[in-house]
Amino acid sequence: MNIIISNSSNQPIYEQISSQIKNKIISGELKQGDALPSMRLLAKELRISVITTKRAYEDLERDGFITSITGKGSFVEGKNLDFVKEEHLKNIESLMQKITELSNLCGISLDELIEMLTLIYEEK
Repeated sequence: MNIIISNSSNQPIYEQISSQIKNKIISGELKQGDALPSMRLLAKELRISVITTKRAYEDLERDGFITSITGKGSFVEGKNLDFVKEEHLKNIESLMQKITELSNLCGISLDELIEMLTLIYEEK
């Protein structure tokens, strides 16, 4: 599994792992029933503590993204579409907060932001 850890990030390593796995599940790269690497194997590949991968997997399980079966491993759980949508909405809100902060610094009005968003949206 291709997970990239940044030592310069303010985000704890376990959160970096869990957010990257969440993104892979939400995007469909990981599908229901797919097996995740064991905690030990992932820790070895990333050269981190097993405790760190355990924390990431526990968070993923708590949030309903994976299920862990003792002796068998961890597997991608079926997507709860409402939960996935909520995750996307949280990401959008966070990005919009950053956009709002930047636009205030530059003196860009709400009407100008809406016009920019409309142009970008219509291009897709």
